[in-house]
Amino acid sequence: MNMHTLASLIKQMGVEFGFQQVGITDTDLATYEARFQTWLARGMHGRMNYMTKHGSKRFRPAELIPHTRRIISVRMDYLPPDTALITTLNNPRLGYISRYALGRDYHKLMRKRLLQLAAAMTDLVGEMGYRVFCDSAPVLEKPIAEKAGLGFIGKHTNLINTKAGSWFFLGEIYTDLPLPIDQPQQKSHCGSCTACISICPTQAIVAPFELDARRCISYLTIELKEAIPIALRPLLGNRIYGCDDCQLVCPWNKFAKITKEPGFNPREELTAPALLELFNWDEVTFLHKTAGSAIRRIGHEQWLRNIAVALGNAPKAPEIAAALHRKWAAATPLVREHIEWALMRQGA
Repeated sequence: MNMHTLASLIKQMGVEFGFQQVGITDTDLATYEARFQTWLARGMHGRMNYMTKHGSKRFRPAELIPHTRRIISVRMDYLPPDTALITTLNNPRLGYISRYALGRDYHKLMRKRLLQLAAAMTDLVGEMGYRVFCDSAPVLEKPIAEKAGLGFIGKHTNLINTKAGSWFFLGEIYTDLPLPIDQPQQKSHCGSCTACISICPTQAIVAPFELDARRCISYLTIELKEAIPIALRPLLGNRIYGCDDCQLVCPWNKFAKITKEPGFNPREELTAPALLELFNWDEVTFLHKTAGSAIRRIGHEQWLRNIAVALGNAPKAPEIAAALHRKWAAATPLVREHIEWALMRQGA
């Protein structure tokens, strides 16, 4: 089949499988390598040791998957219908969960759709080499998406599409097909705007296009498995899983689209949950309530750690102090440390 015709069909099928946009690029990621290596050398990846593994495979796709010639990059909107984002964030008795995690685990949903797209491609061309990824391997997702024309990387280091904002997931198909490539974004469209830098609660965006993960609330509540640094705990507010602040203030998100994917519709118990109710979940309840959710990946211990910090940041209340005292005896050392901090903040 003519490769230009095939590329058009792939993009058409991608939309049919639920992706909002499909782009194609080559495997040359050299322009992104130096920046990433400098970021690692400065230790800004924190405890995410997997970032330092795999050598050059992250920058040279054909070393990760031999014979890769092109990368198909896709995006899928995840912003759910009205979920009282600001109302929840501004109520210290409620727990704020990043909007991407309110529905089904995106890793599984995106991977399934990518496999369906790859299978449809195989039906068209016969046997081909491919692998699909969604935040699951040493893949430079945002640079690849930028090169494939899906958007530009903003000052907060997220990908922004000028017609759809930034509330979307990314995924990839590495393939050996010699498909024609799309034109990348030629420049950033952030201009002089620094809204994301100013709003970041922990000042994790240390310079335009430079994120210190060690200060990022998403890192602290999800990736970090140890104690959250004491100096940063008050800055987390009621954010118990991830953070959306930089996206909430981004002017480009006035163009964001509500997701059409039912799997990303929010679970009612996670949309604007009371902190004390969440803190009372035992491990069995936690596993049941988060089945099929990305939240389950952090485990019950981290879940309690994060909520303890949020309770420490809440206004003083006898019911909060009582709940913290009740949980202390059976808590793990990690959780107990954060409970004690919260009790000190509560004056109890």
